Amino acid sequence: MSEPVIDLARISAVVFDTDGVVTDTARGHAAAWKHVFDVFLRGRSAPFDIRDDYLRHVDGRPRLDGIRTFLASRGITLPEGSADDEPGAPTVHGLGLAKDRSFMAQVDKYGVAAFPATVSLLHELRRRGARTAAVSASLHGRKLVNSAGVTYLFDLLVDGNDAALMNLPGKPDPALFLEAARRMDLPAAKVAVVDAALPGIEAGKKGGFGLVVGVVRDGGGPAELHARGADVVVSDLGEIEVRGRVLPLST
Repeated sequence: MSEPVIDLARISAVVFDTDGVVTDTARGHAAAWKHVFDVFLRGRSAPFDIRDDYLRHVDGRPRLDGIRTFLASRGITLPEGSADDEPGAPTVHGLGLAKDRSFMAQVDKYGVAAFPATVSLLHELRRRGARTAAVSASLHGRKLVNSAGVTYLFDLLVDGNDAALMNLPGKPDPALFLEAARRMDLPAAKVAVVDAALPGIEAGKKGGFGLVVGVVRDGGGPAELHARGADVVVSDLGEIEVRGRVLPLST
């Protein structure tokens, strides 16, 4: 089992997933999903379970992919619908719009906080010459990072808007992470990925990244993160030690 170390002699940049790694928004997402699915599932199936259904089928995936994956796990098929559907309508888009409305109401009411340990790690990485990027499958990725006041700590951000414009598949496909590496003009082998969701860890492994760091979150466990491909697993990013520094023009 690897030490919780980012060695800048071989890693030149670190890509952070946003929800649950940079911003403390994972619980808000889970609560919004539970509200929407419980209303829909009433009379159809058992209630939505955050410790199982959310982590296994929804967490880390683009919104519509998460809906399809979860419903498939219950043997339920819905029409796709469209972005013009009424929020909560019995379609994939309708459920997605209801979830989006519920989650953003929480953001507007309570705001967004960044994890202090992540902020400290970002400062240390940048002080030592490493580049940093934020990745989010959400269409609101930039808004969340801006709301948390940490945009200045990233060289770039790739979010759901970029994925839609470029037709990039969602996690566990590594496309979003690879796009961040491409924009930094670095091979995946020189980039570390940090994620808390199982599909994100799998994406980091599939993408051939030089280091995949898994963050244990409520309901998840180190064994599952390691099984999906995490090289290092921590319960808090404050456990990560940064060694060395990135020399100018290092690639």
